[in-house]
Amino acid sequence: MNRREAIAKVAWIMGGAVIGAELFLSTGCSSSQNSNDGLFNADQVRLLEEIAETILPETTTPGARAAGVGAFIALMVKDCYAREDQAVFTKGLSTLENKFKEQYGQSFMSSDQAKRTNFLTALDREQKEFSRVKKPDEPNHYFSMMKQLTLLGFFTSEVGATQALRYLPVPGKFDGCIPYKKGDRAWAL
Repeated sequence: MNRREAIAKVAWIMGGAVIGAELFLSTGCSSSQNSNDGLFNADQVRLLEEIAETILPETTTPGARAAGVGAFIALMVKDCYAREDQAVFTKGLSTLENKFKEQYGQSFMSSDQAKRTNFLTALDREQKEFSRVKKPDEPNHYFSMMKQLTLLGFFTSEVGATQALRYLPVPGKFDGCIPYKKGDRAWAL
């Protein structure tokens, strides 16, 4: 291969990459927080938001709702979970709502904070027992997935990292021995 052929082939490859990228961008291939491709509807995302807010409520710091954790959970389940885990999660979301209606005679969304907290506390005990006795090849409990995604979504959000954790935008020197007082917030990374 001579120099001219090499330049022509490189130009052909680069032109294809540029045209391919332009085609990809112009066909509307974009991700959106509100786009779930049918896995979750808007009511389910609002339910996830309320579940997350019950797990991490607003106190002196913002809660999960302020961080938009419901949409985060829906996006993570859609984009990152295997089909089997997606099925467990979506079935679990329906199970949660049905069990709540059986126990309290109303939907999770229309109930008060005390009922939500009591229900999720009992569900947490259930998932801990399930995790203790489950076999390695069994899927995780759906509420375990909800809790993990709530914590991940909140503490990796701007709200969680800057207002719930101690945050130093430009860290100084490394000090491996910082005094800790009971009640101090953890540091954001």
